[in-house]
Amino acid sequence: MELRFAGKVWYWRGPAPFHFVTVPPVESEMIHDVSGIVTYGWGMIPVRVTVGGTTLPTSLWPKDGGYIVPIKKALQDAESIAVDDEIEIALDIDA
Repeated sequence: MELRFAGKVWYWRGPAPFHFVTVPPVESEMIHDVSGIVTYGWGMIPVRVTVGGTTLPTSLWPKDGGYIVPIKKALQDAESIAVDDEIEIALDIDA
């Protein structure tokens, strides 16, 4: 399954800082529909995320009934991504 959407990068301070983009509700529902066969536990969904010309493996995190995409440091550096940037994301989920 491949999904495409745009979203704003936000910062979560937490015990270890992370940058995320929230998956929109429609796409979150589509992911939820296949989550039982793709999760490796705790609701985490393995994906390949593409922004611009960079593709990296990561896992979607469940949050508030939907999902969030971690924007890894390697992706931030490769695509010059900063907090509050609106970015186009492609997610590839093997279902």
